[in-house]
Amino acid sequence: MTKILLVEDETSIRKFIKINLEREGFEVYEAGSGEEGIDIAHREKPDIVLLDIMLPGIDGFEVCNRLRESFPNLGIIMLTAKAEDYDKIMGLQSGTDDYLTKPFNPTELTLRIKSLERRLERHSDKQRGKRYLESGAFRIDVYGHKFFKNDEEIELTPTEHEIVKLFMSNVNRALNRDEILNAVWGEEFLGDSKIVDVNIRRLRAKIEEDAAHPKYIETVWGVGYRWKPSE
Repeated sequence: MTKILLVEDETSIRKFIKINLEREGFEVYEAGSGEEGIDIAHREKPDIVLLDIMLPGIDGFEVCNRLRESFPNLGIIMLTAKAEDYDKIMGLQSGTDDYLTKPFNPTELTLRIKSLERRLERHSDKQRGKRYLESGAFRIDVYGHKFFKNDEEIELTPTEHEIVKLFMSNVNRALNRDEILNAVWGEEFLGDSKIVDVNIRRLRAKIEEDAAHPKYIETVWGVGYRWKPSE
């Protein structure tokens, strides 16, 4: 059973979400603050965290950063009451896998969670394909969920891992946003395709010598992105 930690300070919203998720068969833990959420995460080891941005004490961005440090393979969906792109982008740059703007339909939340579940399952599947993929200075351990540049490990989120694995399986091939979205997030994904661009920016910041002038993840104007092996 998938364990979900819901970090939301508004009791009525938290109870409503919890009831709906339990009806879908999820095991749900509740937290009313960021600090409480971090404590419960360390104690219960959830698979997915639903994380509100506006929290008493430390906000959702800081909670996300701390959880990522402790649990790099954790699935995180950010919940925001604001529609501004700034909050969405900040959440994704903090290491979240997806975001959902309140108010939302419980069915949509369930679909997002199940989509992330499938992504996490692919991330942990030890029976699919080669164990290692190599491209120039880069090597990815598909089973061990590790990524290296010049033998130095770079921490990736599960979503980033899936994107890099897709790129390294399609060296020098231009992939459009829909291809990346379908391969990584799934064809059922209902969110904004901009999530691809934000994750690419986050990846470039981790692997490029100069993220403003990328050498490895090239932009193919009018198409999408291409992985170019380092020399």
